[in-house]
Amino acid sequence: MEILASLPQPVRQFLLDVLRLSIWFFIFAVVFVPLERIFAEKKQKIFRKGTAMDVGYYIVNSLLPKALLVIPMATLAWTMHAFVPHVVLDTAAHLPLWARAIAALAVGEVGYYWGHRWEHEIPFLWRFHSIHHNAEEMDWLVSSHAHPLDIVFSRFCSFVPIYALGLASPMAGHEVDPIPLIVMLVGIMWGFFIHANVNWRFGWLSFLITTPAFHHWHHTRRDHVNRNYATMLPFVDLLFGSWYLPKKQCPQEYGIDSHVEPGLIGQLLQPFTPVAAPVLPLESAASAESAESHP
Repeated sequence: MEILASLPQPVRQFLLDVLRLSIWFFIFAVVFVPLERIFAEKKQKIFRKGTAMDVGYYIVNSLLPKALLVIPMATLAWTMHAFVPHVVLDTAAHLPLWARAIAALAVGEVGYYWGHRWEHEIPFLWRFHSIHHNAEEMDWLVSSHAHPLDIVFSRFCSFVPIYALGLASPMAGHEVDPIPLIVMLVGIMWGFFIHANVNWRFGWLSFLITTPAFHHWHHTRRDHVNRNYATMLPFVDLLFGSWYLPKKQCPQEYGIDSHVEPGLIGQLLQPFTPVAAPVLPLESAASAESAESHP
């Protein structure tokens, strides 16, 4: 501890962050690895193709997006505070914490939905988001398999309606507003769950909360692509016409048809290169018609 205390504060903070991430990684592995063996949707190895790379993504995306979001989030928060009517801010500020948290998770999901949908519909954004969809086998660690700027964009979109409605505020005196942290932690943990290789569907509850079965259809390679953008609340997909969840079927294969660099560094640099732009996932007329038949 004396050695740690003698280090410069940025170095000390970095080492503490790495320790914290290692502890959380161990906890997630202890929880999800047995579940994926007992309730597997598809039989696959624990150390599947790409596991080592996804551990690298776990480290990068646990550290880098937080740093990259500091200035955009501060700008968003103060801009909304300056332009949103004070009656809206005051009404939200007087809600109890639990009510603000629930409301923030709900409206944040709408913001996330549209940010996520734009990542599938706008070629420039798809350059970054296609990295996440390159995974050909699904498990909890695939949640980390994403370009850091992709994560920054989707998280920023989720916070726009939260700050616009005054559900989170930088004007909390000397106290730190817990709402952004609550929203981010719940989203991260639920992200690990919905990518897990488990066959849970939850019956009628699947209309209220996202399940692995729901999200795995979002990762299908060909049939019924561009569906199930919501990460926690599937009724948002119902509202905007992108919901799809057959009762007993699961995707036959995952991934994309475009080329993605095989290494971590190559994938981090790929969106900035002018060659081999990934092709947007296009849904066939047959699968679109079939999806519309499922409410």
